[in-house]
Amino acid sequence: GAGGVCFFPLRWGSRAALEIRKPLPLLSWGSRKTRVQTPDSDLALSSRALAPGSPLQFQKFLYFICAFQNISCGIHYLASVFLTASPYHTCRPPGNVSQVLFGNISIWRLEDIWILFFTGHKDQIIVQLQNGEVWELTSCHRFRRDDKSALNSDYNGQKSSFPCLDGYIYDKSKWDSTVVTQWDLVCNREWYARMVQPVFMVGVLLGALIFGHFSDRIGRRFVLWITSTGIFFFGIAVAFSSDFYSFMITRFLLAMSGSGYLVVVFVYVMEFIGMKSRTWACIQMHSFFAIGTMVVALTAYFVRTWWIYQIILSTVTVPFVLCCWILPETPFWLLSQGRHEEAQRVVDTMAKWNRVSSCKLSELLSLDLNGPVGYKPSEVKKHNLLDLFSDWNVGTRTLIVWLIWFTGCLGFYFFSLNSVNLGGNEYLNLFLMGAVEIPAYIFISWGMDRIGRRNVLVFSLISGALFCGVIMVIPKDYFVYTVVVTMAGKFAIGASFGLIYLYTAELYPTMVRSLAVGSGSMVSRLGSIVAPFWVYLSNAWTFLPQLVVGILAFVSGTLSLMLPETMGRPLATTWEEAAKQEREKESSGKLFPTASNTALEKVEVIDSGASGLGE
Repeated sequence: GAGGVCFFPLRWGSRAALEIRKPLPLLSWGSRKTRVQTPDSDLALSSRALAPGSPLQFQKFLYFICAFQNISCGIHYLASVFLTASPYHTCRPPGNVSQVLFGNISIWRLEDIWILFFTGHKDQIIVQLQNGEVWELTSCHRFRRDDKSALNSDYNGQKSSFPCLDGYIYDKSKWDSTVVTQWDLVCNREWYARMVQPVFMVGVLLGALIFGHFSDRIGRRFVLWITSTGIFFFGIAVAFSSDFYSFMITRFLLAMSGSGYLVVVFVYVMEFIGMKSRTWACIQMHSFFAIGTMVVALTAYFVRTWWIYQIILSTVTVPFVLCCWILPETPFWLLSQGRHEEAQRVVDTMAKWNRVSSCKLSELLSLDLNGPVGYKPSEVKKHNLLDLFSDWNVGTRTLIVWLIWFTGCLGFYFFSLNSVNLGGNEYLNLFLMGAVEIPAYIFISWGMDRIGRRNVLVFSLISGALFCGVIMVIPKDYFVYTVVVTMAGKFAIGASFGLIYLYTAELYPTMVRSLAVGSGSMVSRLGSIVAPFWVYLSNAWTFLPQLVVGILAFVSGTLSLMLPETMGRPLATTWEEAAKQEREKESSGKLFPTASNTALEKVEVIDSGASGLGE
């Protein structure tokens, strides 16, 4: 859920941003108008279709083949839920067992004890070895009785403590093997398993920064090739890791590849999609990520060996790897690099696929730097993080937005990772956590243009907080109700996380928009890094994680009321213009666009290298 942005990585002041003054009367999916005379530097080659009702097969093909790969990203982001599953275990005794005593029940094979092991790791297992020694086994310790008396549970004599040097015996009723059982990541090594997901998320953060920057330098298509190939090969390499450290390294590289793909694919797809369908297409890309979560649950249900499970999940990316070579570079990026002939060939291909007339880019481009947009290279000023705190009001807005980003990402991953701890069928629980995201994104698409961005955001966050509170009062034995309410919480938090990308971009003027979305995404990555640790707060108190997430969601939702509504409002270019718009809206109830923001309303851009966006 929630993994990209709907804007385009071209900085104002670059050649293409200044050249592209006229709309390209071409092929945009979802647009019915022809030659709308507004500055259209989103080139998307988002152009307009010459023939109303043309099928626009080219854009649809690109969209769905790229969206399909989002499934693979969703898979690897949450594959660790079952990779690091920790089954019941006990210390392995230092010899062959002749008899086992568990409570008042005696059996002959230690492996059969798990059918009686209902009350957790605190239960004590007593075994008698073939040499007559009697040992008491716990999950992390073993004790040898000094008196080789008869096998019984009542023993008050001397006994010696020994570490579990012979390894552990694991319950295999649910999983034949996991990463935990492969390398004995239990007891004093348990923290190794707990670091698997946070380290992965650090890779997500780094990958977004690196590949977002590369996409501006070497092109969108080439980065899609690199990252999708990396997702496949590193995914397979994880399954063949010879030790835990190589497992972590390959997972880290896999995270970088997946994050890099998510950053660039949103930019790539949106540069081909028309203005009318862009917001819908951007948000629904998250739905494919959610499908990946569902695939993880289904695969884990049928495959209980971790390395086979990992290989099967990695094969989902094969169709895209085989097809990605046919994807063209975006004309937008080609024009920004001065490669006009290549851009023209792509445009001609689009026209051929869509059965419409092509156009000559040379006739549509202009080098008039004093056109209606009014930006010149010499006027471009670099901004830094301090510009998001230029005064009290701006700083307050930034802190609120950052809190929403953090809360949304924390809640999003917490609900998913904690689904296996809710009781009942853990595979079904995770599947439902993914499935509920799809209606959440449909709700966003429907609500934000009807009841407003802020209203949807406030409703989602406050609802999420209330659902967290309801979870806390449900008795433990009623796990079905817990799962249902948790799904509702995931719906609410997922909706807020999916909306905050667009809302942040609309809250800030052009001069700092890229910086605002990028910094918000960085803060959200902190939420995804700490989310795995949040799950373990339940060791202190069962409902402590829900309490903290609920408090954060409630505070975020309440503070969101201080943010302005942006629905139906032109995008501002400066803080002064944004303030003027708010005053006009407050005084008249209707916003009258200014000349400059009308010119820029449909051409705003975000630098993918700065934003570092990803799921």
